[in-house]
Amino acid sequence: MPEKTERLSPDARRAVELYGNSLYRLCSVMTGCPEDAQDAVQECFLRYITKAPDFADSEHEKAWLIRVASNICRDMLRHRKRMSAVSTDEIKDISSCEDNAQILDLLVSLDEKYRIVIHLHYVEGYKAGEISAMLGISEAAVKKRLQRGRESLRILYEKEAVR
Repeated sequence: MPEKTERLSPDARRAVELYGNSLYRLCSVMTGCPEDAQDAVQECFLRYITKAPDFADSEHEKAWLIRVASNICRDMLRHRKRMSAVSTDEIKDISSCEDNAQILDLLVSLDEKYRIVIHLHYVEGYKAGEISAMLGISEAAVKKRLQRGRESLRILYEKEAVR
């Protein structure tokens, strides 16, 4: 990614360097496809460049990018649902550890609303209140989605272990 940032403005270059990998991981989990994740991240930064929003601080900037990326991924998933199913086997390439690959595979099979909060909380390290602000839902809804997502993951993991 860094070699392609030479034509970007200093602000856009900084944003790509700071948030690019984090957004890619989020989009990978949401879409389950590395190519779609790359497209979503590119679209996110394109909107960043064209809209040129003013941010109060770096956390506001990151929250905006996460919100835009998650909305782009949701749109991609809606489009994919209408068009055709895409295999999620490629998600295993994200992780070199077999256990992590299995967890990622199970995470991709969760409903999108659980997938995003679990990723933001456990992978990106955000607290429920921060996730609430990013996604525009109540903190109670974030906590409930985390609870239900963990339970769904546990059930899926146990089913896989039985096989």
